Amino acid sequence: MKTVATVASSCPPLLQQALGRDEADELAGVLKALADPARLRLLSLIQAQPGGEACVCHLVEPLGLSQGTVSHHLKALLTAGLVERDQRGSWAYYRVVPEALGSVRALLA
Repeated sequence: MKTVATVASSCPPLLQQALGRDEADELAGVLKALADPARLRLLSLIQAQPGGEACVCHLVEPLGLSQGTVSHHLKALLTAGLVERDQRGSWAYYRVVPEALGSVRALLA
């Protein structure tokens, strides 16, 4: 397993200032959406697609999950503001919202 980050006792705090209640609630919702391995994989699969977008039908096989389960995870990412959805006929296409990931990164930096 690849190490993502190491926290040393000399590291500065994650947040530069205290979060308000609304900010904490919003950040907790986003982090909860990101805390699922299937959702993290979905984000990476979507970003890796040509044009940075993918249809649900393109995500089912790589994840090895049912279409309903993939749609459930995408809805959680959509609700958290991490992806955008574009309906094209009967197909839904998803794109990662880079600003949303940047905001999470900025809050934790």
